[in-house]
Amino acid sequence: MFDDRALAFLGEVRFARLATNGRDGFPHNVPIWFDLEPNADASHDLLFISDRTASKTRNALADPRAGVTIGGDPADGQGYLIRGTITVEEDPGRAVTHRMIDRYETGTPRATQLREAWKDDDIVVLRLRPTSIVKVWG
Repeated sequence: MFDDRALAFLGEVRFARLATNGRDGFPHNVPIWFDLEPNADASHDLLFISDRTASKTRNALADPRAGVTIGGDPADGQGYLIRGTITVEEDPGRAVTHRMIDRYETGTPRATQLREAWKDDDIVVLRLRPTSIVKVWG
C-alpha cells in the first residue's frame, strides 16, 4: 500500500499523531512514537507502544478503528493520513519497546534510562493495519 517515497518518509524518525475513538464519542488524539513492520504480503503495519491502561489502548480495545497522521508540516515536505484497525498485542521480551527506544533515542543516555524506567511497566503493542493511505501534503 505504501509507495517507495512514503516508505522512505515513514522510515525517518518523526512523531505520529494517533487518533482513537474515545468513550465520550470525541477523538482522542496523541503524539506517539511509531515504526513500520513489513508483512509477508509486502504490506506494512504501523506499530506503537502504550501502557495497557492508557486511554488509547482502552479506546482501541473498545473500537479498533483509528487514524494516524505523520508529517504534514511545511518543513516535512509531505505527510500522510493513514486509517485502519488496531489490534492490541503483547510485547514478549519487550522486543518492540526496545526497538522503539532504539529508533528514537539511540546513542543517548535517555535510551538506557527508558529501558530501566519501563522494565516493569505493562506495555503493549498497538498494531495498526492500514485500510487507506492518503497523501495530505507534498
